[in-house]
Amino acid sequence: MSQPLLRIESSPDLPAEADVVVIGGGVAGVFSAYYLSRRGLKVALVEKGLVGAEQSSRNWGWCRQQNRDARELPISTKSLDLWDKLAEETGEETGFRRCGLFYLSQNEAELAGWAKWGEFARTVGVTTYMLNAAQAAERGQATGRGWKGGVFSPSDGTADPSRAVPVIARAIIRNGGTVHQNCAARGLELSGGRVSAVVTEKGTIRTKVAVMAGGAWASSFCRQLGLRFPQASVRSSILAVSPGANDLPDTLHTAGVSVTRRGNGGYTLAISGRARVDPTPQQLRFAREFVPMFARRWRSLAPGGVEGWRSGHETLARWTLDEVTPMERVRILDPKPDRGQISETHKRALELLPGLRQTTITHSWAGYIDSTPDGVPAIGEIEAVPGFILAAGFSGHGFGIGPGAGHLVADLVTGQTPIVDPRPYNPKRLNDAAWGKVAEF
Repeated sequence: MSQPLLRIESSPDLPAEADVVVIGGGVAGVFSAYYLSRRGLKVALVEKGLVGAEQSSRNWGWCRQQNRDARELPISTKSLDLWDKLAEETGEETGFRRCGLFYLSQNEAELAGWAKWGEFARTVGVTTYMLNAAQAAERGQATGRGWKGGVFSPSDGTADPSRAVPVIARAIIRNGGTVHQNCAARGLELSGGRVSAVVTEKGTIRTKVAVMAGGAWASSFCRQLGLRFPQASVRSSILAVSPGANDLPDTLHTAGVSVTRRGNGGYTLAISGRARVDPTPQQLRFAREFVPMFARRWRSLAPGGVEGWRSGHETLARWTLDEVTPMERVRILDPKPDRGQISETHKRALELLPGLRQTTITHSWAGYIDSTPDGVPAIGEIEAVPGFILAAGFSGHGFGIGPGAGHLVADLVTGQTPIVDPRPYNPKRLNDAAWGKVAEF
């Protein structure tokens, strides 16, 4: 892996039983296990590779409300409140700061869209400020150019993708749970149609509740149970540069490039929405469901290669519980970055912020961003398999809303009042109701 990542120790022994088994050590799975463990449940988290090693450490680190789709805004707001508490709860820093998120534009239509969103946001108590040309120029003086306008969302922030998820995983262990890396879940055992155990490569854990938070692998796992979960991924490439640039904003988004200060003083550089589409069997299977999404995003997407097909995360294969699975053959999805995009991203960033010329590229990487057809995550119990809860399809938003998503999973498992209305995330909507209702993000 080329992206920075804090590595943690696994729990020594796989338990014979648990109240809940969480499958997947990314942001959704780790926060689900964390909030369950805080409620005194015996929780086991199993991860086929390393905690946080896939998209949860390959993102920008933004924790935002700004420009969220109305269905996701409540969980975004709640997540920010939860991010605020984590350092005190865990005794470790996740790198979270409410530094605000800053957007600049030369496009009148884009500015109008931000202003319209701001009017809606104020009705639900979210603070966001439109910037006129003079204000945008002042706040964006590091660019050395004029702008037609911008927006600033002061209560939003960033966390450190290289350490946030591993830090929370360590807290699960301190809370009495267990974390098992290099331990792939092969499938479930059912009794009377209900979850009765999770079968892993290292043994079976008896449980009545299993949470599937496997990121880009979730749909292929569901297929083993005869469940249809429409999901598809794109390959996004970003890079990091060294410390050395002074007087730059902590965050900046423009149509050309986006920049985020990292915990070490360097910066993450990316082009928003730009990605490669690597064909896979699963993409072909769910092609119809993703037509509206593709129609909305096609200008940012380009054809990819065969790497996605080979990696097996979107396979249509089936396997038995006693055989090696695709998750064991590919422990960590670590696709090759698009070198042309890395070069273009770096070039645009240096043009936008001349101060970055004092830095050098330290890392570049790619990751598979999994999505649902409507761009809204699927969080909820699957009616056909009682005890099986899905938390996947976060569509590039999972890092920021991870705490709220995990809290919601814990609410659903324990029967407590949900932190947000769970209906917009119910996986059942993906049967047909989500057609054409693509998220605005």
